Amino acid sequence: MQALRNFFRAPWSSDERLDDKTVVITGANAGIGKETAIDLAKRGAKVIMACRDMEKAQAAVKEIGERSGSQNVTCMKLDLGDTKSIREFAEAINSGEPKVNILINNAGVMACPFGKTADGFEMQIGINHIGHFLLTHLLIDLIKRSAPARIVNVSSMAHSWSSIDLEDINSEKSYDKKKAYSQSKLANILFTRSLATRLEGTGVTTYSLHPGVVQTDLYRHLPGPQLAVVRLVTPFTKSSVQGAQTSIYCAVEPSLEKESGGYYRDCAPANCSAAGKDDKLAQELWELTCRMLAITWE
Repeated sequence: MQALRNFFRAPWSSDERLDDKTVVITGANAGIGKETAIDLAKRGAKVIMACRDMEKAQAAVKEIGERSGSQNVTCMKLDLGDTKSIREFAEAINSGEPKVNILINNAGVMACPFGKTADGFEMQIGINHIGHFLLTHLLIDLIKRSAPARIVNVSSMAHSWSSIDLEDINSEKSYDKKKAYSQSKLANILFTRSLATRLEGTGVTTYSLHPGVVQTDLYRHLPGPQLAVVRLVTPFTKSSVQGAQTSIYCAVEPSLEKESGGYYRDCAPANCSAAGKDDKLAQELWELTCRMLAITWE
């Protein structure tokens, strides 16, 4: 019932401007990432789309420019499944941009068949969590210098379907694509929580969110029966525009300026699972991710 009330209630809106602000959005060539880019470009931000498929990205730049009326939208190559690509992207941003005021870690894969990234990580934990963890790590000094700044991590209500297997985070002993997706989305929330603690006093705040059940091609890997259910409920799901609203809210809402580390849905604070509030698990995941990436990030 609450979900229905949220679905039919008046949409959140804000006249907040982002003139002279720079925004980086991963996976901004489609879905809620593209709608987020359009909205923030309309607010006057310089929008840098970080995308794997440059052909689709170039087409999206044209569309976003036309729909937003902004000429300050660009795209850059970023493959979150390859740490070499992540490092090259971050180096280009750090050397070419004087500031990054908002980083939106939006890109993701869902319930895909078992596969590995270029560095040998299971695909869902590798792209959804580890790739964004490294990207944020490499940009964090620039983001701190740009404060006040925000880091927004797109998670999912699916985070509550499972926990994190620290002993088999790459799902090599057994693979359940639903559990692997859930694990990666829980990792987004724990990463946000850990970041908030480490960034306290820097002027950089962090947020994780559930965008809602959105009409998206993310569901393409679901098995037939589950895909049929998704199609059945499609009339009651959110469009990409609606699904982008909580990302936009976390990126621009002035009242969140002093808030950090929380979880949001439907443009409001929300409760995550008990595992999502587990600071011990968050610390263990942070340390494990650093070891997997061979980086030091205290």
